Amino acid sequence: MHKSKAYKIAIRAILIAIILIQSMTPFFGFIPLGVINITIIHITVIIAAIVLSPNDGALVGLIWGIGTLLRAYTSPTSPIDTLVFTNPIISVLPRILVGYFAGWTYRLLRNKMKTKLVPMISAAAVGSLTNTILVLVLMRFMYASTMAASYKVSLGALNGVIMGIVGTNGVPELIAAVVLVPIISMALFKANKFLDQD
Repeated sequence: MHKSKAYKIAIRAILIAIILIQSMTPFFGFIPLGVINITIIHITVIIAAIVLSPNDGALVGLIWGIGTLLRAYTSPTSPIDTLVFTNPIISVLPRILVGYFAGWTYRLLRNKMKTKLVPMISAAAVGSLTNTILVLVLMRFMYASTMAASYKVSLGALNGVIMGIVGTNGVPELIAAVVLVPIISMALFKANKFLDQD
């Protein structure tokens, strides 16, 4: 029991450290492409939610959100960062929910299936979609005029731009999560039996 708790604390600390590095380092946690960034940080959050717990996933997501907020203030990589991600409702809240929803998706499906693979893939998809959908929907409703000005389109054309972002950002982020999350999570489970205790 003590070994299990100590091991989980160590894994939690490592994942938080990785998130902090990813949040501040281009090409390690996100790939800047002018006015958009392709995020790969969500993979770390989803892994935390699967191998530890939904609450740990939410905690790691919170750290990611705070990192996003700080980066928007200190070293923005696009005009949208400064205009939108300085708002914690957009930069922090969706990141917390990524870990929480992914963790519960995994646990609910794991209890109904013999295999862990399908629950892991499902959790990865839910976590990735939670991030993409929540961030874009919140941006659309809270900063429609700002987004339209940044992308140099009319408000009427903004929904088309958002769907384009889903295609260029959301789909690659989803594919990356669905492929990498099960591989890394399975490796962590195999490396230590203490991770699969709850």
